[in-house]
Order: sequence, then C-alpha cells, then structure tokens
Amino acid sequence: MSDKTVFAIGSGKGGVGKTTTTVNLGTALAQTGERVAIVDTDLGMANLAGFVSLSTDSTTLHDVLAGNASISEATYPLTDNIVAVPSGTGLEAYAETSPEGLRDVVDELRDEFSYVFLDVGAGVSHETVLPLGLADAVLLVSTPEPAAVHDTKKTLELTDHAKGTPGGLIITRTRAESNVSPEDIASRLELPLVGSIPDDPAVRDSVYAGTPLVVYDAQRPAAIAYKRLASEFSDVVSKIEAEGSATDSRGEPAVTGAVSDGDGSTPIGGSSKSEPSAEPDS
Repeated sequence: MSDKTVFAIGSGKGGVGKTTTTVNLGTALAQTGERVAIVDTDLGMANLAGFVSLSTDSTTLHDVLAGNASISEATYPLTDNIVAVPSGTGLEAYAETSPEGLRDVVDELRDEFSYVFLDVGAGVSHETVLPLGLADAVLLVSTPEPAAVHDTKKTLELTDHAKGTPGGLIITRTRAESNVSPEDIASRLELPLVGSIPDDPAVRDSVYAGTPLVVYDAQRPAAIAYKRLASEFSDVVSKIEAEGSATDSRGEPAVTGAVSDGDGSTPIGGSSKSEPSAEPDS
C-alpha cells in the first residue's frame, strides 16, 4: 500500500469546488472499493456536512478538538466504504477547539483508511495552514478564473510555509470555449494537472440535494470526470511519490506537468474569458 494516503484539498478562495471535489473524489474512490474518510478541517466556516446530508447538531470534529469526544464518535458512515468527519457551525464550539489536535486525528484515521481527504478552509489562518503540513500531499483546486488562479499561487506559498508537499492541480468548471486550457494553467503554476472537471449545472443540484454528484447523477459530465480521476488516482499517487524521491535525491523540487510558456509575457489566466461563479461551494 502507498505511504501517501492523506491528502489536503485546498484552494486560495471559496466557491471554486473544493468541497465538491473532496466529496465526489472520495465517494468515487469508495465506489471502487477503497476505504475513504473525508474530514472538514474548515473549523471556522464548516460546510461539508450539508454536502452529504449530515446534521452538525451531533458530535463533530469541534468536540474532538475540544477534548470532549473521540474521533470515532464524530465519524459517520455515508455509504459503503466512506465516512465523514464533519465540523460544527457554532461559534462557541469553535472557540473551544485546539487545532493542534488535528495531528492526532490524522494519525488515527491514517491507520484505518486507504485514503483520508482533508477539506481545508480558504484564506490564511492557523487552522488553514496546519492541514497543509499534516497531509502527505496537497491537491489544489481552482477554476480557470484569473483571480482564482492567482489565489492558488498564494496557497502554494502557504503550503511551502507549512513544509507541505504540493501534489497537483484540479481545475473545475472548465469550458470548451475558454481561451486558456487547464494544461496551460498547471504549467504556469509549475504543478502537474491531476484532473479537469467540466462546468456542469447538475453540480449545484446535487449540492442542494445533499448527495454527491457521482451518486445523484453518475452520467453527468462532471460526475464522469470525477470517476475518471478516481480510476486514475493510484497513478497520481505514484507520480507524487516519484516526485518526492526525485526531490530527496537532487535536493531541490522537480517540476512535472510543466511545458514552456514561450517568452512568459502572458500573465496567468490573462487571456481567459470571465466566467461567472455557478457553484455553491467553498
């Protein structure tokens, strides 16, 4: 079994599909027989519970980090092979949490599950940076929007600050008519492109239904893309491990998935068409 099992799913800003990616990638992997845990580490602005129809009135990660519950008491089965650890939404419970306890939570889940996905909050805070360093690798989620790509670069800097390992880029809400490709965005960020998810109105419908899209309507284009990503995920992990070995042997990071930018005069996403936000996600 791979030693890369814990992945932080991060983004520079809200609304790019980070939680949708966490839920659907995790569920799609569970459908292949892998045992998966998804954890809402956005302690201040938790929303994963709503994506999978869980109540935050029950025991949550807040209770665990406050020392009032065990991780098993805050772990809820969703369907075969997948569980969720939601965070609460109450400010009082949030104030009592100790984010440093996330290390013990991650260690415990690592021993039990094939994959653990940490849904990381956007922005800059202690509880945002901490999971980036606790994970074996960080998967960055962005739309093609220039502002989202710019903020993804900031999250890369945070990952470096946390001594985390960038694992790759997932571009969501892609459109065929866009003037900038996911491959181009990935190369400019010097990240391997892990996945590309097309813009799909069914994503919004599945969120409102509290059901992962890969279950809600598995034939939708975005659902098919998430299932493809899950089917290729072992290869993604292998490449991350190989990249880590190359970094260790050379003493400096290797860049994969990058192609020449020519003269480099075009800013990241500078030629893309502006696309309105259509996904209720953080």
